[in-house]
Formats: sequence, structure tokens, C-alpha cells
Amino acid sequence: MTATLQIQRLTAEEKIWRTGRLIGQTPLHEIRNVFKKPGVRIFAKLEWQQLGGSVKSRPAFNIIKKAWQEGKLGNGQHLLDATSGNTGIAYASICAALNIPVTLCLPENASEERKRILRSLGVNIVFTSRFEGTDGAQTEAKKIYRENPGHFFYADQYANVNNWKAHYETTAPEIWRQTNGKITHFVAGLGTTGTFTGTGRGLRNFNAAIELIALQPDNPMHGLEGWKHLETAIVPKIYDQSVADHFLEIGTIEAYEMVRSVAHLEGILISPSAAANLLGAIKVAEQVDSGVIVTTFADNADKYSEAMEHIFN
Repeated sequence: MTATLQIQRLTAEEKIWRTGRLIGQTPLHEIRNVFKKPGVRIFAKLEWQQLGGSVKSRPAFNIIKKAWQEGKLGNGQHLLDATSGNTGIAYASICAALNIPVTLCLPENASEERKRILRSLGVNIVFTSRFEGTDGAQTEAKKIYRENPGHFFYADQYANVNNWKAHYETTAPEIWRQTNGKITHFVAGLGTTGTFTGTGRGLRNFNAAIELIALQPDNPMHGLEGWKHLETAIVPKIYDQSVADHFLEIGTIEAYEMVRSVAHLEGILISPSAAANLLGAIKVAEQVDSGVIVTTFADNADKYSEAMEHIFN
């Protein structure tokens, strides 16, 4: 019996279990050259090293798994959601392994790499206005679902509690173990807000003294894909402002400059949003005398050729 035939004969539960083994357990990388300060260490989770290629693989898998367990997905329904790209790629990668069709609402100005990847994974893409960002994509997804609810499972990553619970149940325990319980600060940007909310809540269970710092773009017209300027955007329902101890703003230009610095000094090609997270961690590190600061690198530079060309030329 061929390996392909063996996979096809797996039950849905077995497929989900096997797929889940490819999610999470990402390495923790110490930043050694971009920033140095005695008594302070900065680490970043390399979240692209899992199926789906980004931090969004965790919530995407958790949302899919819970929906299947509750009988909301797996009976021919399309998974439907709005995305700026990474969550969509995670949905598509996971659903391809599980034979689940996917329909995604995506702003038309999403990068060509994202569009190409989604198409190659068999996604039905509904393009929305470039001027409305993910807010417009959410509006369109809700409209599609209202018109034909029986055909879709609307994942609604911005309001689905299984988004932040994925990080509560996996990211936080991983960070705690990988730092041997020595983490003092967690820093992350706000997009769907699932990473910050879930990881922050989870880490607080281990040590209530851990400081949680949320990052936002410094203006509404920013260039940090996946991030939200919450004062001017639709605030995700899963967002809980009380989780953060402090808020910091990050500029797009300084994030792009950090991409270049990390490449030259650390030997890693990261995305602008990952660089923005590192900037936030460094801002925190500059304010403390000692500590172990952890952030996430949501993805690497593979899906950002246009931005990389601008940064390195």
C-alpha cells in the first residue's frame, strides 16, 4: 500500500492528530548582536518553523480542530474567513492536509507572493478593496456567510476565542519551558490580538509578575502587514485591553531598518512585523536593568519580496 493511499484511508480524527504534530514547538532564538546589554537578554520565537509558515498556524489549527470536533466543519462546508495573508495561508495549508475547501476574503493589495501561495493551495479568493484593509475583508466575509450560511463555516478569526486560546494553550507553556521559567517580559504587536492576549494570559498563570507590553503602529497609514492601529480600525472582539501592562508605538520605517540590521548582524531574514516586535523588545530592554524579554517573529521574509527589494536596495 502506497503512503498516499495510507493517508487517504486515515480517519478525519487521525488526520487532525497528525496535522497537529506539525503545529507549534517552534525554537526560541536569542538576539546576540543587534542589541547587547549586561543583565538583559532578548529572545524571539521563530514562528515560521511550522506547517503554514507563520505564527497564525496556531490559531488556524485550533479554530479548525474545534470546529471539526463540534460538527461545524468537515461535511463539505467551505472554511470562510477574512485575512491579510498569513492566517489564510495557514488555513489553506492545514485544510489541504485535511481535504477541506477554503474561501478567503483578501484585500486586493496583498502581496503577490501571498496570492500565488493561496492559489497554489486551491483557495477560492474573494478580493476586497485595498483602501479598507482587513476591515473591508471582514465585512465581505460576513456578507457571504449571511447569503449562504449552510455552505460555509465562518471561522471569524477576529472574534473566535479559539484564536487566543491557541496561544494560551501552546505558545505560553512553550516560552515558559524554553526560558526555564525566567521570562520577565513578553512583547508582541496587536493585529487580531490573539498572540498577545492568549500568550499574555497563559504566562500570567505561570508568574503573575511577568510584564506584558503590547505594540501598535504609530499611525493609521502604517506599513506593518497584519498589525492594526486600534484607534482607527475595527477592534477585534477577542481583544482585552486589560491584559497589557504597557503600550508602545512602532514606526514602519524603523521596522524596515531593523529588518536590514537583523539580516546583517544576526543572519536571519525576517518580516517587517517581526522586526517591529524586536524593536518593541529592544525599547523595553533599554528601560530595564535586568530581565529576560521574549517576543515572537511571526514569519520570515519569504512572502515579502517587494518590501525586501525596497529595504535592501
